[in-house]
Amino acid sequence: MAPFTFSQLTPTAFLERSARVFPDRTAVIDGERRFSYREFADRSHRLAGALAASGVFPGDRVAALCSNSSAMLELHNGVPWAGAVLVPLNVRLSAEELEHILRHCGARFLVADAQLVGTATEVASAVGIPLVVAGGDTDAYEQLLADARPLARPCEDERGLLALNYTSGTTGRPKGVMYHHRGAHLQSLAMAMHTGLGPSSRYLWTLPMFHCDGWCFPWAVSAAGATHVCLPRVDPSRIWHLLRTEGITHFSAAPTVLTMIANAPEAAAGPLDVRVHVQTGGAPPTPTLLARMSELNVEVTHLYGLTETYGPLAINQWHPEWGDLPAERQAELKARQGTGNVIADPLRVVTDDGADVPADGQTIGEIVARGNDVMRGYYLDDEATAAATLVGSADGAAWFRTGDLAVVHPDGYLEIRDRSKDIIISGGENISSVEVERALDAHPAVLESAVVGASHEKWGEIPVACVALRPGAEVDDAELAAFVRSRLAGFKVPKRFLYGELPKTSTGKVQKNLLRDRITG
Repeated sequence: MAPFTFSQLTPTAFLERSARVFPDRTAVIDGERRFSYREFADRSHRLAGALAASGVFPGDRVAALCSNSSAMLELHNGVPWAGAVLVPLNVRLSAEELEHILRHCGARFLVADAQLVGTATEVASAVGIPLVVAGGDTDAYEQLLADARPLARPCEDERGLLALNYTSGTTGRPKGVMYHHRGAHLQSLAMAMHTGLGPSSRYLWTLPMFHCDGWCFPWAVSAAGATHVCLPRVDPSRIWHLLRTEGITHFSAAPTVLTMIANAPEAAAGPLDVRVHVQTGGAPPTPTLLARMSELNVEVTHLYGLTETYGPLAINQWHPEWGDLPAERQAELKARQGTGNVIADPLRVVTDDGADVPADGQTIGEIVARGNDVMRGYYLDDEATAAATLVGSADGAAWFRTGDLAVVHPDGYLEIRDRSKDIIISGGENISSVEVERALDAHPAVLESAVVGASHEKWGEIPVACVALRPGAEVDDAELAAFVRSRLAGFKVPKRFLYGELPKTSTGKVQKNLLRDRITG
């Protein structure tokens, strides 16, 4: 007797299901536009057909330069249904950075929002690929869907390439992180379960959909049959309006965004009528911020993850009995990164020789991970993939080295203590010090530079440049800032500049720890 067959796991199955189960339920709210699940699925199928008719073949890369819009949600389903690979682009990157990514991934097609048409036209022309613009006077994207026949190619290999998410360039040039269908499917279920999403939920898109495929929430929200409420950009006033008028129940945001929301004038109107569940990551939320959000009837859960782990790898899952502890102790517990999510393999914290650190809350090691929610590797970069791999001494398994240093508490929960790489996290975005240093060093007046992070109340961290000038050279802060801004995205531009000789070790390595002391001192 023939065995029963199984289906390949893919996150697009969630929209297919919700279109059957909740065909008339509102799936997407995008400004004045509202789409039911039946319409959402049909539009995504038509997008797949349009891409195929435009010459996109299975395995081709389709890039998206889009804000949080209905088009971006449709791309997360339509591109895989065309058999292609989605490449979400960070809308804050410069044209030069975007061009590099498009060339590296070999993109065959670009879809962009109308407000980004200038940059999109420039990079598409430079790379030589077709561009379709969503929105604006002509709205070529809508015409593309209207003329298309629906298509849904089945997933042939659940470990096949689903998406390429480029890092923010933590060691210079950004790396393409390879997501597979199985990982995104399971991560979506984990996000839906841990956040309590259901058919009556309304998810506000404050988190960029281009970032780790929106932590897989484009599929998680659809899996729950919930409503996507699009938000093109972070605007505290608009967020408060939607929180009070659209019955928002969930959103995800960096602590910097929560700070903006908590301090917005609209917050003075008092707490929300409906308890809102928020997921935050990138930096530990402060006890003051957590207390303020609680006053506003917002419950915050701390998550931890990387682009290489489909977003949140770990969750600080709250134990009900912790609610009876003193407020100070609760704040300490909430600041931790937590434990692996429901579909993750158990996380480890290891020493340099690969041994697990004791769960004493004191011994520091590097977080390593493996499992379904860990990337396939870096696209066309075997060297970087190998550098990020640790072969376990016990079972010979390969583990992903996160580069984050942490301790393990007696209850098994992790808490990050430092970073092994000089990454600056500003407003939830990763900034490579090496990349900014390269831009600075290209200025004719600069002899050498070092960039470090300095704590900042609003942004968490800001980049600070320590610059040694060439003999006799003169330059001011504004000129250097403009020079860097012409080469990199605005959020990577140093916010402060210090001048003088850089401290170094006997081997010539810049001592960034001394520079940090100089900044804080």
